[in-house]
Amino acid sequence: MADSNITKKALAESLKEIMNSTQFDKITVAQICDGCDMNRKSFYYHFKDKYDLVNWIFDTEFIKVASERSSKETYEERIGLIANICNYFYDNREFYQKALLIKGQNSFSDHFCEYIQPLVKNRILFLMQEFVSIDEAKVDEFTVDFLTDAILCAIERWLLSNECMKADEFLEKIMGLIRTAIIIMQQELNVE
Repeated sequence: MADSNITKKALAESLKEIMNSTQFDKITVAQICDGCDMNRKSFYYHFKDKYDLVNWIFDTEFIKVASERSSKETYEERIGLIANICNYFYDNREFYQKALLIKGQNSFSDHFCEYIQPLVKNRILFLMQEFVSIDEAKVDEFTVDFLTDAILCAIERWLLSNECMKADEFLEKIMGLIRTAIIIMQQELNVE
């Protein structure tokens, strides 16, 4: 298993290095392999294609950051987790700027969306339990899709902007929007 991860990490580093100077759609598996002195057979033993490698990078790096505190439930700890995630994306923005531009089948955006959708749904259910019983707490697919798309769009817009703001500034803006939305929802609920 250790050798497998060493090989995967070498291929990942090679791809990241090539993505610094080459558009993703122009990168070949042969180039990735040449960048780390491996053969194509080794690549295909571990990955289906270069899209699979991009997703593996996300799965191993991002999910490690996201899972460090994912079981935490205090407000401060959740904010800390979101801050860690924003810092991760900011620190790796050159890679994700290119990864987010990959469109079509097997795109990174689709993979990222599939990852965050269940998180969004679970979070909505958790928050709904404040207002309704667990039995009544249901989240429709439209709401989950809408909020997932909003998160993905916000992250894409942030990372792809010409002057990408720092992670703490992005987090401050997002948290300001969330606080405003919560105040408005509380006012709406108190009126009814």
